[in-house]
This record gives sequence, C-alpha cells and structure tokens, in this order.
Amino acid sequence: MTDTIETPDRLRFDEEALDRYMREEVEGYSGPLAVRKFAGGESNPTYLLTTPERKYVLRRKPPGKLLPSAHAVDREHRVMSALGPTGFPVPKTYALCEDESVIGTAFFVMDFVEGRITWEKDLAPVPKDQRRPMIENAIRTQAKLHSIDPASVGLQDYGKPGNYFERQIGRWTKQYDAAATDDVPAMEKLKAWLPTAIPEGDETAIVHGDYKIDNIIFAPDQPEPLAVLDWELSTLGHPLADFSYFLMLWGLPKITTMGIADIDFAEENIPTLEEAIGVYSEATGRDGLPEIDFCMAYNMFRFAGIVQGVYKRALQGNASSQKAAQYGAVVPILAETGWGFAKKAGA
Repeated sequence: MTDTIETPDRLRFDEEALDRYMREEVEGYSGPLAVRKFAGGESNPTYLLTTPERKYVLRRKPPGKLLPSAHAVDREHRVMSALGPTGFPVPKTYALCEDESVIGTAFFVMDFVEGRITWEKDLAPVPKDQRRPMIENAIRTQAKLHSIDPASVGLQDYGKPGNYFERQIGRWTKQYDAAATDDVPAMEKLKAWLPTAIPEGDETAIVHGDYKIDNIIFAPDQPEPLAVLDWELSTLGHPLADFSYFLMLWGLPKITTMGIADIDFAEENIPTLEEAIGVYSEATGRDGLPEIDFCMAYNMFRFAGIVQGVYKRALQGNASSQKAAQYGAVVPILAETGWGFAKKAGA
C-alpha cells in the first residue's frame, strides 16, 4: 500500500465531484486535487489524494454487486473516529460520505500517515535488530485495543456481545457458501466440526478482525506503530479470536507467503509462537492462551472464507487487485492447515 498506480478504468470516479465534496465537508481542505490508487488492497479500493497543502487517503466500497454486510466503510470510519481520541494509533478521520451519487459508492476520507508498511511476513526488508521489537510492539498495540472498554468510546453497540465464535462461524459459513466456486473437503469438515468445539467461557472486546503486520504503519526508522489500518472487519468480539488471527503467521509455512512457521526464529530475530503468546499474556494479565488449536483452526477457516470472497469477486471482474484471481489456490491450503489444527484439538 506504499506504492501508487494510475487508477484503473474500472475503479475511476468523478474527481471533480470529490473535490467539490471535500471543499464542503473537509475542514481545511483546498485543491487542486490529484488522485492515484494505492497498488495494494483487495477489498476496499484505497486512493492517495494529494493537494498542494497536504495528503489524504480515500477508502471506498468497490463498484459492482457485493456480498451482504461486506465492505463496511462506514464501520471503519466509526471505529477509527472513536479510537483516535484515546491515543490508540489510527489515522485521523475527516468525513464519511454514504451518498453514492458523489463518486458512485460510499467512501470516507482520512489522514495520510507517513511511515513504513512491511508486506513480507518474515520482515526481510526490516533491519534485523528491529524485527523482534516490531512484532512485540504490534502485539502490545493489539493488547491495548482489547483493553479499551467499548462503552467508554461509544462503541457499546458496535457488535453483539457474547457468543462470538458461534456467530462468526455461522457468518463465515454463509459467506463462504455464497462465494464458493470449487469443492474443498477440508472446508466442509471445518464447517461441521467448529460449531461443536467452541471453548467454554466468553469475553467481549473491540476486535480489529484483520490484525497483521501489513495493516500497521510503523515509524520510518523505528519499530513503533504509528497507525493501524483496514478496520473493515472490526466489531465487538472475543479478544482471543482476534489475537490468534495474528498468530496465523506461525501456523503457515513461508512458501505460502502468509506465514513464517518454518523460519529460523533465532537467526531472523523474530519471536517464536510461544514468545509471541507470552508478550500478549503479559500485556493482558493472562496465564497463556487457552484453546489455541481451536482458535487457530477457526481463524484458518475464517480467513479461507475471506479469501474465497476475494477470488469470487475476481471471477466476476470487480475485485480491487489484479492479483486476486491467484487466490483461488490459497483457499485449500488454509482449509487443510485449519483442519490440521482441528485434529490437534481433538477433531
């Protein structure tokens, strides 16, 4: 997301209409306005807006027919606007526009935060001495999110409290079925097993839903998180579901480009799975992470549902990234890995 490209024809919009809107709704804005699309981003297309005075970011729903409840840019705007005053690292928000007549879809405008986004899961571009603190700081930042009382920031109704795993398993089963294109036996096994294996006990916190290294902007030369991005899937939910999603890094091999399970952790100066759990446990006052295998199986299933949706949109021609079509092969890998964790949990 640090590189920009000329906006593809299918994702262009009326820039003059946007300029008029921002003159009316964004305090301190003055044109002229130049628009380029960020190269990354598979779900909600994201654009760099440059003026002579400053830079902004626009995030919008993609054009075309969409799955129900997906691409909720209004929720992203709401949660970031609520968290900003607490000191939690999010970009400053300026305006939310739900009037589709302006640029064709709903969108919001936020600050452009200067810093680093690292896509490589092994942190190869990051100086070796910064890798461990970068991951540990990311974990502590997530722990900080989970410690914020939803009611204290006006988010007590941001999601349904309780029964998070049950509701999410049901939701992603429906989302996956709606977007399914091929037979994936491991997904069918997970669909049947997960509802029967939900751990006892329940908690509710603000959860990001897609918390990972490449959704965090770090300072240019320090392992310090400046802004957490991509809140599309945020809600009220179980904090251990959210944290174990981050832990999927340690569940997938490097060859998938989504994991680091088979790297030399000491050599690369990256925490092991056990050390990562220890950082979160200390930051939240927990005694380890219970039911980790169930949580990992659940998250592999959930992420497979997300990726399947991206792939289906690619087939329909309205996905945000040209790379989306390659994602079809990833779904079976996630499902098989998830079923492996399910078997470790007693499936």
